[in-house]
Amino acid sequence: MSSHAFRFVDLFAGVGGFHAALSAYGGECVYAVEIDKAAAAVYKRNWGLDPYGDITEDANDDVMNVPPHDVLVAGFPCQPFSKSGAQKGMDEARGTLYWHILKIIEERKPKIVLLENVRNLAGPRHMHEWQVIIETLREQGYRVSETPAIFSPHLLSPKRGGRPQVRERVFITATHNPSGLGDGLPVPPVALPSDRIDGWEPKEEWHLEDLLDDSHNIPGCELSASERLWITAWNEWVETWYEQTDRRRPPGVPIWADSWTDFDHVVSHFGLVPDYKDLLEWDPSLPQWKAGHLAKNYALYAVNRDWIDDWTAKYGVYTDAFPASRRKLEWQAQDTPRLWDTVMHFRPSGIRAKAPTYLPALVAITQTSIVGPRERRLSPRETARLQGLPDWYDFGDQRPAATYKQMGNGVNVAAVWHILREHVKRDEDVLKRTAAGRRIAEAVLAAPLSPDETLANMKPREDRPASRS
Repeated sequence: MSSHAFRFVDLFAGVGGFHAALSAYGGECVYAVEIDKAAAAVYKRNWGLDPYGDITEDANDDVMNVPPHDVLVAGFPCQPFSKSGAQKGMDEARGTLYWHILKIIEERKPKIVLLENVRNLAGPRHMHEWQVIIETLREQGYRVSETPAIFSPHLLSPKRGGRPQVRERVFITATHNPSGLGDGLPVPPVALPSDRIDGWEPKEEWHLEDLLDDSHNIPGCELSASERLWITAWNEWVETWYEQTDRRRPPGVPIWADSWTDFDHVVSHFGLVPDYKDLLEWDPSLPQWKAGHLAKNYALYAVNRDWIDDWTAKYGVYTDAFPASRRKLEWQAQDTPRLWDTVMHFRPSGIRAKAPTYLPALVAITQTSIVGPRERRLSPRETARLQGLPDWYDFGDQRPAATYKQMGNGVNVAAVWHILREHVKRDEDVLKRTAAGRRIAEAVLAAPLSPDETLANMKPREDRPASRS
């Protein structure tokens, strides 16, 4: 007989963020599936279970390869449902990946379902899809809140396993309760983005130093000569700005070097430095936001022209050394004294600089954050820490780009840990009506507030099955 508190299945498993949280809670993974071969290899390397496969083959009208389980977790891709006609429920979900999750739920009736997706799933553009998910879960006998549970790991303090990453995700948490369903009461969400847990104030208390390695030289994370030029040039601009303005922070509007090349022509036309209304009257096709940015940049340049012209000439800002996207600085770093002291992102819209407190969400398809104090990119290991994975977690010899992609697609371990705990607390009375529910509740509520120490002491176990059944 298994010594584990409960059994779980891990759908769209990635490299195992859900697995890390649920196994630390005492659960046993009895099935996992992940279609990406590289991610599946990392999962197998660390958890001893091969998830490689296609959920559309394992869960459909004819085939059910998913074993019985107590908890189902899935970080599923968001696919739009059809809005044609008046169809609802299972028929409407058919053809989407969510439908395959629903088939498993229909057949196996796990006690708890925990789904995770991007925040936009609960936004106005996807309200129809959201409603279909809630309604279909209720049709299967689940107690589930219609209000989205939105949460980010930066809202948790380190003692709860939190991380300095703003990664808002929507969680759908449901408990099988066919006889009582909602028990006659509104079902509250288990988390909200306004939550302040233990009085933790993220903006005041986080700093990236909590997870960074000391090294400035990590292979694959170094900056190119061009990148160093761009940062060094804009760093001098910021430092000069502080000197010339009696330490006033740089403006929040994008600082746009290309706008200054039109300054003489524009002032000649108007006879003065124009405001955004003047610009809109001159060119009605100009978007209002762009007119506002241009007007503020003209005003900024008018006062600081002498040293700005020296700066552009010194660094060749209007030469091929500076692509158009590097001639714009988006300063969001408040009173940080130097650009090299910020966290930077090279974006198509410009160089964005933020205070070195916490990072925006890791994203699989954009460039990795540049940590100014380290003069390099965030390392693959540091991105794994941001997602709550322990330092023993092994990515093998895969390229850093693959690890960055996997972390950008992954789920944060502490967020899952917190959401499951809050869900169990909310539905404790319902869970304790069954033996399986009692086992889950006892394991979750007896666990520490943070998964970090438990995970740090875990190692991949050789006795786990080598492949999916």
